[in-house]
Amino acid sequence: MGRSEIRNVCKVSLDEPAESQPKLHNRWHPDIPFADTIKNGETVKIECLLSGNNDSADDVKNVDLTRIHYLSGPFEIETAEPGDVLLVEIMDVQPHQEHPWGL
Repeated sequence: MGRSEIRNVCKVSLDEPAESQPKLHNRWHPDIPFADTIKNGETVKIECLLSGNNDSADDVKNVDLTRIHYLSGPFEIETAEPGDVLLVEIMDVQPHQEHPWGL
């Protein structure tokens, strides 16, 4: 039996400003739509950004703390209900394939 492809539920661009990417948000609010739906038990890939999305050490040095950094998501878990406790297992952390360098 072959290994199935892992679905990428949040592909980000390192060439576009974070605020223009639809699967990113900068606060938790109930009106923010789900970026995608994940099945219970499904293994997925979620890409993330640094605070400034410009691959510079100055991202951390000059971060504007009055504006929260961009988050990937939010995601709907297919069978989850409000108040459920979810177990999330991080299987791997690695740099972006297109830009395998940086912070």
